Amino acid sequence: MTTHAPPPSDAPRPATPPASAATVLAALLDRSVERMAEAAADVRLFDREAIHEAADVWDNNLFPLFWAVSAARAGERERRAAAALEWMAGLGERRRAWITEQAAVAGYDAAAFLPAPDEPYTPGRDYRGHVMAPQGRLTREKTEELAADYDLTTATVRHLRVERAGSRLTAFLQVVADRRFAVEEPVPPALLDVWLDGVTDADFASPGDGGVILDAGSPGIRMALGGGLLRAARGLYHPDDRSWHLSAAGRRADAATPPRADRPERPRRAPGGALGPDAHAAATLLRHVMLELRSVRYAARADRLPVLALCRAFSGAGTALLAAGSQVFARRREAAFREVIRGWADRGGPRLARGFARVLEAETGRTDLIETPGPADRTPPSPADGSPVRGTPSRAALVMASWTAAHTDHGTERPAAAQLQLALPPRPDDTAPGRWRLRTISCAEPEAFRLRTAAFEGAGPLVQVGAPTAARGFDLHRGALYVAAEDGWSASVS
Repeated sequence: MTTHAPPPSDAPRPATPPASAATVLAALLDRSVERMAEAAADVRLFDREAIHEAADVWDNNLFPLFWAVSAARAGERERRAAAALEWMAGLGERRRAWITEQAAVAGYDAAAFLPAPDEPYTPGRDYRGHVMAPQGRLTREKTEELAADYDLTTATVRHLRVERAGSRLTAFLQVVADRRFAVEEPVPPALLDVWLDGVTDADFASPGDGGVILDAGSPGIRMALGGGLLRAARGLYHPDDRSWHLSAAGRRADAATPPRADRPERPRRAPGGALGPDAHAAATLLRHVMLELRSVRYAARADRLPVLALCRAFSGAGTALLAAGSQVFARRREAAFREVIRGWADRGGPRLARGFARVLEAETGRTDLIETPGPADRTPPSPADGSPVRGTPSRAALVMASWTAAHTDHGTERPAAAQLQLALPPRPDDTAPGRWRLRTISCAEPEAFRLRTAAFEGAGPLVQVGAPTAARGFDLHRGALYVAAEDGWSASVS
């Protein structure tokens, strides 16, 4: 069977001096599309967070990019592009690091166009003036600090997610822990969020009781979860606790954090200005697509989005927009943006072109930019639930598995739940032979949930018991993943 390995991506390309700020800005957009395509190239190595991260960059940065590249004069274009890059980098240390890293992969030194880094991070304050808990790196010192403020020995797991990120495994864990400090008013339970990267061992079985032992240091992070275990190379933590300012760590942070009025504020508005009608239409369409791609942060959306097709349509978008915006005369500039839009539609194919046309009509009132083909023939509906399990693959690769305990959230009772994301073999009639496909399924109130690291070791035997969406037993890799759900699943695995 042919496999489609993602193209090499993370090695920086040879620098291409001299570069302009506008060139770097356009290259960052091109690199974002490349990164998303790489992350989705083989769904057995699907990297949902990489897609979300790359798309999220352009939520409030696309219109500044269009404003920057639409300047006819090179000097004004440079000034605008530098302002846009500075705005982007001002969104925090993580965003600045992403910009410099991805620009380096594209062969550019973005740091040359960015101001000096801000002062070291200090916690912010909420609307009441209380210091807020920061996100920090898990170290031995921080684990001791957490243990002094929260009783982890009686903590329970509320949520666990283990997920593939390309060749790595990651995990997100949320535990409920009793506070060791007094609070001033009735407050929700304290939650501790932990993100692990480079997971090497995962062993968990619901219900997740029995306390938590957290150890950080050499050679990495170790978390004992009752009878289970998580090991990883590194990790981050964040106390999700509205009373954190009363903890020992919170009081120390409060003493070192200036009042809200004394902290420098980031400008409230992104740099920008009016765009021509066609440039505005192109920006609106591209921003809509980026928001759609960003929605893969919700696992249930990941298998509904044609990530690769969208990336193919918008490949080279940054370069094309820079060329269009650099036209000296406004009429030619607008014509060039129209051609960019039509090029996106042509590369996307009839189905995406129809979707692009609907977006442009709904959000800009334009119906003259894309000539859409007629609707495609509809495929017959799948058999109704309850029919025999036909076409169910005998093998699958686990991409993500999560379990959530029953809990109360803002006064609403939430049942226990499990969610799985699987890479399934291609069907015989698939239009992309050899390409595996993604499927996300979920169930409420699972009777059993067991997960071991071996469940992520590529494609393995898949066994279901029951009808397509009412399968009580779900077993992968001979018990490395086992989930039982009396009321069945949200979708069939077929």
